Amino acid sequence: MSAPPAGATILPSPTTAMAMVLESPRRLVPRELPLPVIGDDDALLRVEACGLCGTDHEQYTGHLPSGFAFVPGHETVGIIETIGPSAARRWGVAAGDRVAVEVFQSCGNCDHCLTGTYRRCRRHGMADMYGFIPVDRPPGLWGGYSRYQYLAPDSMVLSVPDGLDPVIATLFNPLGAGIRWGVTVPGTSKGDLVAVLGPGIRGLAAVVAAKAAGASFVMVTGCGPRDGPRLRWARRFGADLTVDVAVEDPGKALAAATGRQADVVIDVTAKAPGALAQAIELARPGGTVVLAGTRGSADIPGFWPDLIVFKELRILGALGVDVTAYKAALELLAAGTHPWEELPREVVDFGHLEELLQTMAGETRRTPPIHGVLAP
Repeated sequence: MSAPPAGATILPSPTTAMAMVLESPRRLVPRELPLPVIGDDDALLRVEACGLCGTDHEQYTGHLPSGFAFVPGHETVGIIETIGPSAARRWGVAAGDRVAVEVFQSCGNCDHCLTGTYRRCRRHGMADMYGFIPVDRPPGLWGGYSRYQYLAPDSMVLSVPDGLDPVIATLFNPLGAGIRWGVTVPGTSKGDLVAVLGPGIRGLAAVVAAKAAGASFVMVTGCGPRDGPRLRWARRFGADLTVDVAVEDPGKALAAATGRQADVVIDVTAKAPGALAQAIELARPGGTVVLAGTRGSADIPGFWPDLIVFKELRILGALGVDVTAYKAALELLAAGTHPWEELPREVVDFGHLEELLQTMAGETRRTPPIHGVLAP
């Protein structure tokens, strides 16, 4: 390695990283955390962007309680700063590469990992999800709300295609969800009629995925004035029909447009207990309903369980994504076939992060963006 030019200023390498720690609900505070020493089998990521979703604002408000302090952020894209030789060989990446980080870790050896359901890994599972690990567990940098994120030996990373902007690349997570929930889990295929409940970023992603799988017709539902602009975006992303369920019956609208019910219904709504009853009503006899959104309540107005029996429906729950869907998502983003760059988006630094989380939680007068991103 050549010596620096004479008179050049040599800056010392950082020994700490600024991170935002959620100490308790609504208490998001900056801390300087020590950078770990990287060995043979782990890595350090310089965070460029971290996407925000419903989980983030539910963690912030306490609707998704933890009981411990942690660094949130689970849709991370960044540059490999330092990496051990074994980790580099296993992950197929090197220092300087841009990667996306899978939220789950995998031991690679248990029965769940060997069969591809590593979300239930016996060593890690949901207790070791990035963005939800105690800050007191060394080295503490377990989430994307930081300038650096630690990548443990059982991490999974995906190479980001050359030229893909890191902010847009954070869509690997919601688009991967759309692919898995909208196509892989229900087996959506050519000619299917698909109904997507919820016009958020994952709803739009499900539209894109269903159309790419050959769906002949896709309907998207929303509820109320807040969802009006999102339904218009759903049209731009390929939806054939959009319905505001606050003013129109979605079943009647779908029947009027197509003359039949949906082969596949994908429910990605959040805190919308009545959506389940709509999903059951919209599905044709022998159809499939995928539940990916969470109700946040045990009360389900209008739900008639007998319809599941009478229609012989297949009801499937979908938790998380997987690396196969993430890879497909990154390829689709790089292809540039949809106007991802034009989505209503808000990119913030640490100083404006808390306000954006409050807006996404519906606690301010501002309209929440479809895509929120932290760029530390």
